[in-house]
Amino acid sequence: MTEHPTSHEGRQTSTDRPQAPADPRGSLLRSPENPKISNKQDIPGNSPRPREASAALPAQGLPDDDNTEHAQPGPTQGLEPDAHRPRPEGPAQGVPVQPSGSERGTPVPAGPSGAGSGDDGPAGPPARSGPAYDHREGDRLRFVGAATRRIARGLDLDEIVMGLCRATVPTFSDAILVYLRDPLPVGDERPVGPVVLRLRRTDRIPESAEDTGGFGPEGAALLPGVQFQVQPDLTPAAELCEVRPGGALAEVLRGVRPVFADAPAAQAALPELLGDGRSMPQGQRAILAPLRGRRRVIGAAVFLRRPDRAAFSPDDLLVAAQLATHTALGIDKAVLYGREAYIADELQRTMLPETLPQPTGVRLASRYLPAAETARVGGDWYDAIPLPGSRVALVVGDVMGHSMTSAAIMGQLRTTAQTLAGLDLPPQEVLHHLDEQAQRLGSDRMATCLYAVYDPVSHRITIANAGHPPPVLLHIGGRAEVLRIPSGAPIGVGGVDFEAVELDAPAGATLLLYTDGLVESRLRDVWTGIEQLRERLAATAQLTGPDHSPPLEALCDEVLDMLGPGDRDDDIALLAARFDGIAPSDVAYWYLEPEDAAPGRARRLARRALARWDMEELTDSVELLVSEVVTNAVRYATRPVTLRLLRTDVLRCEVGDDVPQLPRLRQARATDEGGRGLYLVNRLARRWGATRLSTGKVVWFELNRN
Repeated sequence: MTEHPTSHEGRQTSTDRPQAPADPRGSLLRSPENPKISNKQDIPGNSPRPREASAALPAQGLPDDDNTEHAQPGPTQGLEPDAHRPRPEGPAQGVPVQPSGSERGTPVPAGPSGAGSGDDGPAGPPARSGPAYDHREGDRLRFVGAATRRIARGLDLDEIVMGLCRATVPTFSDAILVYLRDPLPVGDERPVGPVVLRLRRTDRIPESAEDTGGFGPEGAALLPGVQFQVQPDLTPAAELCEVRPGGALAEVLRGVRPVFADAPAAQAALPELLGDGRSMPQGQRAILAPLRGRRRVIGAAVFLRRPDRAAFSPDDLLVAAQLATHTALGIDKAVLYGREAYIADELQRTMLPETLPQPTGVRLASRYLPAAETARVGGDWYDAIPLPGSRVALVVGDVMGHSMTSAAIMGQLRTTAQTLAGLDLPPQEVLHHLDEQAQRLGSDRMATCLYAVYDPVSHRITIANAGHPPPVLLHIGGRAEVLRIPSGAPIGVGGVDFEAVELDAPAGATLLLYTDGLVESRLRDVWTGIEQLRERLAATAQLTGPDHSPPLEALCDEVLDMLGPGDRDDDIALLAARFDGIAPSDVAYWYLEPEDAAPGRARRLARRALARWDMEELTDSVELLVSEVVTNAVRYATRPVTLRLLRTDVLRCEVGDDVPQLPRLRQARATDEGGRGLYLVNRLARRWGATRLSTGKVVWFELNRN
């Protein structure tokens, strides 16, 4: 075949032209439109390391410094148009066309380039110009485009690594091993300790119907040998590999360029990576490609081919480099995304109650759903706060937006609400102080909130609203009603008053508090959604019969099932409260004048109540503790002292007075005449505490029922 002249100085034929494969720092593929673009470097696996890559290794032997030159191939790096030099030739082994949709299947033998011939390469160097060469280059471009698209589709680490494996096996290689650093560094973090690579995933062409993957017994990843035969003694590849500073593997990873297995650096690096004593791939049937992210090397990939398939060509180094680059950058982004998702999850988890309390006379259940997987945090919150007198405060709120800022504001408002609840302020006063707090946080800090206080003794509930959707009360007979309460202005408006209403809370009824994400979307307005919610609750209650309330957890799930595919525009907070109440026969209540005879009278009243409840075994303990607590109250009180006994799953005693100072447990000295009352309460009671009220305080303790 006659060669055409490529320069003005003379002709050069294929027999006397030097064999110089392309440099991997050049473009991924030569464009058919510009066939005269060539590279000036030698074979990457055998050429000396560039000057900038021979700098001293970091502490771990890997390029972890931002100043380390990124030696990955790029679309224009290392290219220089030269119309007077012939294009270097080599084994023109093109990549087969990528199957449609990146499906995996049996590799199709290549055409005239020699793939599938069983030799290490073609008999003679084919011409690197003309229609056949352009066709191979076009196939290579199509393969790289399809493979990088498949890798880019992955969102998490496993999807990206699987995308690399499925895109390359069997089209580009017959087997692949992917090693990643363990643990993977995140962002600017500088890992401490030795650099360890862990085998993350392997993939290979199955040998038979029984051999369906690249995994051996007990899930061990198999290292495909040179013959790729399914043998019982096939040795698993090393799971872990510690990269020795200054070692051969560290040198290859620092170079960042893919190399063939027969390169001197790879011959020493592969046993270190795969493990000593294992069958090592030979010649140009294996490529070791470092995976470098934005700032450092994060792993390595090994591509292997069978002996009955043509060996890799120097142009395949460019393909391997491009695949490694896209995979490494995708892993870098997936790790950063995972860290952000973890931070968002932790922030949301700490902003919401980890567990709900179990107050007397009410059962609680809750749900929280983010707006989307990509927006894991939001401004919706719920809370249940135990109050003195066995009461409980139920709170649900919604800060405008669903971002980190909204979650931070929500956390501050929730903390403020808990503090105000501890002061036992009326619901309207709590909303008033929340409004002031929102104005201090900023002029655009808007939120809605609903605050309710349930009293299980009186079976009443007091509710105040600040621009929030009204709650729904589900009665035990199956009737669901939307409570009519003043809507009020949102928190943060300022200069408005809030109004509270007191309603009946019959035993067995369920109060549902929610945010607008449950009832409002682009497909329906808020009032249509509230009506649908009411109908859904009534239909669910009908299934359990007129004499039974639906299970609380199942009721929450049924409510969330009403959401359609397009109804999730906002995050959702849901709080359900089942009112059990405390029967009047289980409550004993007295007023005691603040006089010296009050402790003795309290002991007698407590003894009679315990006898009526058949709890005489607690008489001695109750008389002692009631006497100590009432004595402390009478000593400082100026108004009548209250004494209340509640019989539930435990026996609870509450003593209230008009003194706001809370008692503190202290160790009395041997010469002190007092100071031992709370010490006795602390030792004998199951639990005890003191809560400040707007009119004084309440000291309470609980005893287990025998």
